[in-house]
Amino acid sequence: MKLKAMDLNKARIYVGTYRKYNKGSLQGEWVDMAGFYDLEEFWERCAEIHKDEKEPEYMFQDWENIPESLIDEGNLEKNFFELRDELDKLNDTEKEAFWVWAHYEGVNLCKDAYFLVKSFQSAFVGCYADKEEFAKELVGMEHELSEFALSYFDYSKYADDLFMADFWFEDGYVFRNR
Repeated sequence: MKLKAMDLNKARIYVGTYRKYNKGSLQGEWVDMAGFYDLEEFWERCAEIHKDEKEPEYMFQDWENIPESLIDEGNLEKNFFELRDELDKLNDTEKEAFWVWAHYEGVNLCKDAYFLVKSFQSAFVGCYADKEEFAKELVGMEHELSEFALSYFDYSKYADDLFMADFWFEDGYVFRNR
């Protein structure tokens, strides 16, 4: 299944408890994650919602804009907030490209968020209509060819060679191979 682009600033979790659920109640509350600095603040909010229980065991009954690898019914990975904050430093195009890269590379999102984003930035080249457009730009930057020579240049074959080993292309984005 393809990892879809998500805005972690729009993440929400419906927080109930196992006790209430086991008694047939879905009583809980949607919690917007944008308002929290870290996991500790989030747990404090969960405690407020369920202050009617002595030692509540929180149950995440639904969530939005959170990758499955960062959450399950009873756990939110501690690096969720760090990843959200690191992704906030990227522009919109880079954020979209990050999710393409993460899916293609099979990235473990539970790793150090700073390292993940730096690894992405090292791999990300840019946004292009197709492989040939990237090849044309690369030729223009790296080779001093006359207009006459450029008129005979086979950008399609050059692109094939580039993407055979050094780069990969997905959804309009170009990345360096590791």
